[in-house]
Amino acid sequence: MNANAIMNTYARLDVSFVSGEGAWLVDTDGNRYLDAIAGIGVCVLGHAHPEVADTIASQAATLLHTSNLYRIPHQEQLAAELVRLAGMDKAFFANSGAEANEAAIKISRLYANKKGIANPTIIVTDGSFHGRTLATLTASGSRKVQAGFEPLVNGFVRAPFNDIEAITKIADNNANIVAILVEPIQGEGGIRVPDSDYLTRLRSICDAHDWFLILDEVQTGNGRTGHYFACQESGIVPDLLTMAKGLANGFPIGVCLAQGRAADVFQPGNHGSTFGGNPLACAVGLTVVRIIQEQDLAKRAAIVGDRMQTAFAARLGGCQRVKAIRGKGLMMGIELDEPCPQLPQQALEKGLLINVASERVIRLLPPLIISDEEADQIVDILGELIETIQELPR
Repeated sequence: MNANAIMNTYARLDVSFVSGEGAWLVDTDGNRYLDAIAGIGVCVLGHAHPEVADTIASQAATLLHTSNLYRIPHQEQLAAELVRLAGMDKAFFANSGAEANEAAIKISRLYANKKGIANPTIIVTDGSFHGRTLATLTASGSRKVQAGFEPLVNGFVRAPFNDIEAITKIADNNANIVAILVEPIQGEGGIRVPDSDYLTRLRSICDAHDWFLILDEVQTGNGRTGHYFACQESGIVPDLLTMAKGLANGFPIGVCLAQGRAADVFQPGNHGSTFGGNPLACAVGLTVVRIIQEQDLAKRAAIVGDRMQTAFAARLGGCQRVKAIRGKGLMMGIELDEPCPQLPQQALEKGLLINVASERVIRLLPPLIISDEEADQIVDILGELIETIQELPR
């Protein structure tokens, strides 16, 4: 193998996995690791799920790709199921969360231009992450992902996350606002959970000003936070909802769902995707969505997530280095009082895969099929690591 042939875009840990089963991965030396990050929230059904594998094999032997020049039955079936689950009207299929967010941004701008707004502007939030294309990295609230890629894309104005007053002030001073783009829970920003009425109030503001409410559910969707979509806890329906990650358990797919006036903005020639919504991706998506519902994995995520957060609070409540333990369902963050870039390697050495977001937040996104015993193992291993940090000098 020659890692030098790969562009240096990730600070990779020095381990390679060759197989997996459920919540476990096996490396080239036969060592087993409990996966508490699940491909950054992607493998919601775990690794090597037999029904997913069967779907891929069967569809690959039947038909991989035809292009969107023709009707694709699996795409139509998956679209119908997703709009039913989300209470939306129509779907556009892409290949990633960033592409889904690009579609939502383009829909908002095109709608605004048709209304005669020459400089449409979208409100985004500090600490957000929406992708790495030029538009989505501009929309993201992180200078780290933007640095060096200037000039950035015009048409975005930033507000603090979970700050309704700031949104109201922008509304009073900018006539070009057309939409608000926000994550129901910030993932890369450090598992930041807003006030319980945040999304409801954003919905009301958008309704009052004829704006689109765009929810980036790339990380929170597909059952991860205890509902199929995180916004369902608030009882609101956005105008545009984007999703990806767990939808096909590792096969690339992204979707932008739209309802109401947002659903019919795109016309032939406005947008497209060569690979988006191909028969294989949509067949896998249908299987994953069916299993999540049949096994009630969203409810399972809520139960196991509560179990883990309670256990972490009991074990780490007295650790001064721990500033907060937060999350919803199986989307959890443990914030420390200082950066902890060493922890993923230390956890790896103990057979646990974790991730650090926003420099000092240990991010946990385990598969939704994780057992109680595996959840307890995560708490035990990680708890021991954090307690070790507690004993170190500052």
